Order: sequence, then C-alpha cells, then structure tokens
Amino acid sequence: MSAQDSGEIITLLQMRLHSLNDLALTLKHIHWNVVGPHFIAVHEMIDPQVDQVRAMTDDLAERISTLGGEPNGTPGALVRDRTWNDYSIGRAESIAHLGALDLVYTSIIEDHREAMQATETTDPVTQDMLIEQLRGLELFQWFVRAHLESTGGRLSTTGAKTEAAAADQATDQARKQP
Repeated sequence: MSAQDSGEIITLLQMRLHSLNDLALTLKHIHWNVVGPHFIAVHEMIDPQVDQVRAMTDDLAERISTLGGEPNGTPGALVRDRTWNDYSIGRAESIAHLGALDLVYTSIIEDHREAMQATETTDPVTQDMLIEQLRGLELFQWFVRAHLESTGGRLSTTGAKTEAAAADQATDQARKQP
C-alpha cells in the first residue's frame, strides 16, 4: 500500500474512531437517563451494545496503528474533529431515546458504509473490518427499530430530521397505540 493510500485510510479511520467513541458515550448516556415503563428492557439492551462498540473502537485504533498512524481517542480531538452535534435528549422515556437513537445509528451506519466503499480497492483488510462492524451496528439498529415499528412495518420515526423530532414522533406514536 502506498504512503498516500495509507494516510487517506488513517484519516478515514480516525473519523470512524471518533464516531464510535461518541456512540459509546451516547449509549451510556441513554443507559443512565432512560425512564418509563420499558426502562429495564432498554437499560439492559444498551450495555452489551456499549461493550461491542468499545471493542470496535479498539479494532479501529489498532488498524490505524498498523497502517503507521497514531490513533487519537481524546475527548478534545473528538469534539474538535466531529461533524455532528452532541446527543440532544436528556432524561426521557424509553421510546423517546429509542427514536433518537435510531437516527444516531442511521448516521453512523451511512458514514461507515461510505468508509467501507472507500477502502474497497486500496485496503480490503480495512474494508473487511468495517463490514464486520456494520454487521453489528445494523443489528443494534434492528433491536432499536423493533420498538419503533408497527406490525405493518411502519417506522414511527420516518421523516424525522432531528433527534428531538424522532423522539417526539416515537413518543406520539406509542401513546396512540392501545
């Protein structure tokens, strides 16, 4: 692999590292701030996701090092480099957090897919790692969406552009159900 290709992949992986570090923190935030009738189900669903996302960050950091880079996992670097805002939901009912989390997962999965495609020809080893991570991230999103879908397959967060809007839509839909 050329030094230029390696540098580009390192930059790409650093952003994925920031994204997944942020996701792990967001998941813990949800874990601590979820309330309501489905508290325990969501509270206990989140911790295994945190553990697996943290393992993904370790894989990313080690791949960056393997390619000759220096992974930066500091909070300052994450805040400085990120292109997204902090998670916006505080203490809230389970369904509200799940609605917002669905949007978080969508964004992370889309960016991970772009990274996967960008490494297809230059670094299939990195691409393979990203594919495996996508498998886990998509599984977690399915767990979240199972709480947000109607039996007809309608997702309560459809069309929401912000976490707050997704949280509100999910909550409204849940309150309409018998």
